Amino acid sequence: MVLDKLGQSLNNALRKLARASTVDEALVREVVRDIQRALLTSDVNVRLVLDLTKKIEKRALEEKPPAGVSKKEHIIKIVYEELTNFLGKEAKPIEIKEKPTVLLTVGIQGSGKTTSIAKLARYFQKHGYKVGLVCSDTWRPGAYFQLKQLVEPYGIEVFGNPEEKDAVKLAKDGVEYFKKKGVDIIIVDSAGRHKEEKGLIEEMKQISEAIKPHEVILVIDGTIGQQAYNQALAFKEATPIGSIIVTKLDGSAKGGGALSAVVATGAPIKFIGVGEKIDDLEPFDPKRFVSRLLGLGDIQGLLEKFEELSKETEFKEEDVEKFLKGKFNLKDMYAQLEAMRKMGPLQQILKMIPGMGYSIPDEVIKVSEERLKKFKVIMDSMTEEELENPEIINYSRIKRIARGSGTSTRDVKELLNQYNQMKKFFKGMDKRKLAKMAKRFNFGGLGI
Repeated sequence: MVLDKLGQSLNNALRKLARASTVDEALVREVVRDIQRALLTSDVNVRLVLDLTKKIEKRALEEKPPAGVSKKEHIIKIVYEELTNFLGKEAKPIEIKEKPTVLLTVGIQGSGKTTSIAKLARYFQKHGYKVGLVCSDTWRPGAYFQLKQLVEPYGIEVFGNPEEKDAVKLAKDGVEYFKKKGVDIIIVDSAGRHKEEKGLIEEMKQISEAIKPHEVILVIDGTIGQQAYNQALAFKEATPIGSIIVTKLDGSAKGGGALSAVVATGAPIKFIGVGEKIDDLEPFDPKRFVSRLLGLGDIQGLLEKFEELSKETEFKEEDVEKFLKGKFNLKDMYAQLEAMRKMGPLQQILKMIPGMGYSIPDEVIKVSEERLKKFKVIMDSMTEEELENPEIINYSRIKRIARGSGTSTRDVKELLNQYNQMKKFFKGMDKRKLAKMAKRFNFGGLGI
């Protein structure tokens, strides 16, 4: 999960504020200290943390809330606004102004560059563009075949020649090849370098002169933390048309340090890697990112994922509404979990729903793909009546279902237990409180 520990810590600080009977100077300072600890633990630069939290504290102590907004809600909004400003204020998308648009990617070896290129190609494909990939990596054996393997299931073509040793020639020939094919976007993968920015920048300049890209993209490993500053700064100084992808933010304790370090250079972050799958690449929007991080939701992001999914499946938003109201049976549960799985990790999706991000018990959301497959086999052995009315399933039915599915009675009970936990949880959600907060802030609700 992207910066999950940081998000949990920040959310806990806001919950302390939300649950307090009164808001005084001592509470504000305590909450600010909690925010400081959360950011420092996530490897954010000490000076940046102090500057940020001083702004939050000053505004929280001095500003008067607008009419109709409580002091607690106003402070939460201050935290949201200052963190958003801290991470760059506005989203800066890659612009596709002409066809073909040529993008050149560079990065240190091990930064996740090749995987990120495949993700970027898939992202543009999902948005209606025809994409061609050029592999000009002559340093790493197997780079061409890795890239081809990643995108082949999606019908994305890769140009390359593992025998060719001239990276500039490969890049130039590949761009010409795809121009003749009439693609919309050409993404050129250059060779990674060891921990030496000078070699990387030099190759970027050579290939740039040959193919004249519309944009150069630097891929930075999010696990390097504050060291990302030097890479981003060298890149920014070398090219005025650069943008950055920060990878491996899922599960990285240093992810906050990497993000803040890049932003400190003024270099534009345009995408972040949020998981291992090819669809796990998101445009970086500070407002929506911070909203999810704080547990305030991202309704716009959720709707966009619904729209993407509806193009590929018979997915309906009203089905999700039924699911979230707790009015679902076993067939519905499987269908919705399967749909959400295609949209990304379940907890990542639920964090887009205001108030749900950090309030859901782990046992409710930890439904792995393996368990989903097992659940499907078990449900295939149930009668239509049992699927529609799970409450009729007694022990004798459990034994029959287990025999028919080749599983154990324990597996069947696990499925039923998962179903009952999810149903109970969603029925118990305080939707009126969430709706009230969402309306007031216009960006989500705090799970309190």
